Amino acid sequence: MTHIIASACIDVKDGACQTVCPVDSIYEGGRMMYIHPDECIDCGICLSVCPVQAIYADDELPAVEEGFRAANAEFFGAAVTGWGAPGGADAKHVSALDHPAVAVHPSAGTRA
Repeated sequence: MTHIIASACIDVKDGACQTVCPVDSIYEGGRMMYIHPDECIDCGICLSVCPVQAIYADDELPAVEEGFRAANAEFFGAAVTGWGAPGGADAKHVSALDHPAVAVHPSAGTRA
């Protein structure tokens, strides 16, 4: 199992989750953070510090947030960053790019 960052993170990017992740599996994109599904060890520490409750265990992801399962995984693929499995978040692995679904998502100020 892994954890998934969903829509509540868009335009927030608090970064507390990244700071506490013991394996550095949380990466920064342009508008949100992303969890690498193959690097996450399912410890759940990130859940306890997320100020907007944007992180879910994969088996608890609400149906309305289901697209973020793919967005987290595909962020690392050739269509977005091309990073593959970088082996841990660091200064080289910060991107202004986002998954296409995140890039077109309404900004926090315009959400209903």
